[in-house]
Amino acid sequence: MIARLNGRLIEKQAPSLIIDCQGVGYEVLAPMTTFYALPELGADVTLHTHFSVSESAQQLFGFIDRQDRTLFRLLIKVNGVGPKMALAILSGMEASEFVSCVRDNNVSALVKVPGVGKKTAERLVIEMRDKLKDWARSPAESALQNSPSASRVHDTIHDRPDIVAEAESAMVALGYKPVEAAKAISAVLRNDESVERSEDLIRMALRGMLPKN
Repeated sequence: MIARLNGRLIEKQAPSLIIDCQGVGYEVLAPMTTFYALPELGADVTLHTHFSVSESAQQLFGFIDRQDRTLFRLLIKVNGVGPKMALAILSGMEASEFVSCVRDNNVSALVKVPGVGKKTAERLVIEMRDKLKDWARSPAESALQNSPSASRVHDTIHDRPDIVAEAESAMVALGYKPVEAAKAISAVLRNDESVERSEDLIRMALRGMLPKN
């Protein structure tokens, strides 16, 4: 079992990235919460990983924060929740936000995640409540949320003029319908034309799809 990777980040196209570990390239699927914290291409990165084996695929999932991996493993134990849905959940909201949804019985926020219907959302709330009652944010997660420089090292729009297409592709890969992705991204750009990175555009689009309190 591969539990941790440390190597050079050589490719990233959400939700997939490739880590070069002494000449061996590992393809890793990661939630957007991890993408937001990735360094620039060519830099070293450490990921906590989960190796998933099914009848149709063998996939490696990676997380900057160890607690995100813990939550991912708890999610895939819920009946009807597979790795793809767990990845979408951790892309649409921070771990602490998901925990709040469970504690507050906020089913309406969970059904905004692609693939999560009302019954699945209700099952998540019921089955995860006891497992998360003692959950606390890790220092790494708190630092990521509070630090304005968490994603400052990414490429700018001048280097990646296809920012919109890249963001739409990433959201579709996470399970959103193309029309939903395009609509959410357009809404972001109408309100803030200064967005310079696909990661920021995806994050703002995903947050914009959550129900307002």
